[in-house]
Amino acid sequence: MKKLLLTLVILSGLVLQGKAQKVLDRGEGPVFLTEEEKTCWQEGATDLFQLFRAVEAKPEYSAENWVALVEELDSKAQKSSDPLPMLRQIFQKAHQRLFKKYEQHSTFNAMLSSGKYDCVSGSAALGLLLERYGFEFDIVETDYHVFLVVNLEGKKIVLESTLPVGGMITSPIEVQNYLSAYQPEKNAQRYSLNQTIAGQDLDYFDNSTFRIVSLKELAGLQYYNDAIVHFNKQAYGKAVNQLSKAYLLYPSDRIDGLRDLSIDLAYKSYGYDLRK
Repeated sequence: MKKLLLTLVILSGLVLQGKAQKVLDRGEGPVFLTEEEKTCWQEGATDLFQLFRAVEAKPEYSAENWVALVEELDSKAQKSSDPLPMLRQIFQKAHQRLFKKYEQHSTFNAMLSSGKYDCVSGSAALGLLLERYGFEFDIVETDYHVFLVVNLEGKKIVLESTLPVGGMITSPIEVQNYLSAYQPEKNAQRYSLNQTIAGQDLDYFDNSTFRIVSLKELAGLQYYNDAIVHFNKQAYGKAVNQLSKAYLLYPSDRIDGLRDLSIDLAYKSYGYDLRK
């Protein structure tokens, strides 16, 4: 079974690389901004940690904080078989070692090096750790926010990365209230394409999106967030490049819609035809 799973992981990674390469060869798709980013995509085929490091990949960014966190948690995992205390350790230690200051548009690399994080990079770190220690969990994408729901022995526990105090929600009533607040409303206004998924405060306005995504798709949303930074600066070419990579990881309407809008505005504003 392990060999079969490993084979499937490798094959899925090869498909990802193959799709990216075909798009690049046709001149239609993403251009890697640094050699480090290209390396991250190659290694990301079998190591999602590297795929999250692809955005804003620079040689000066270090993974030392991550290594230290994993070593500490590995030691704790060996000493205890009780999942709830281990889950609490994951949440608390991630905040102690990684999540120092909430800041919108913060990449996974910025979190590793300086402690700046948002809900996408924070949820990515927690998701990678949960997977490492064998927890069953879902990553939930809403209009402007991402959080995790851990399924622990038939009980749901919410992990809200942007709340260092009270962000691990275990009370069934509080969990239900939290999830209900993000459930889509009928006739809810669709999210704005150029607003990042990075919310810190709980947003109880009407939502139109409540979707379970994979870690790979979450890596695509990190590219989407980075593209919005360029889009709002009217750097539409850079936005399209990042969105092309986002779409390879997560072919969603949200990403495709912003890419089409960026292409349209580039032509209307500057006369650039980014479809060529």
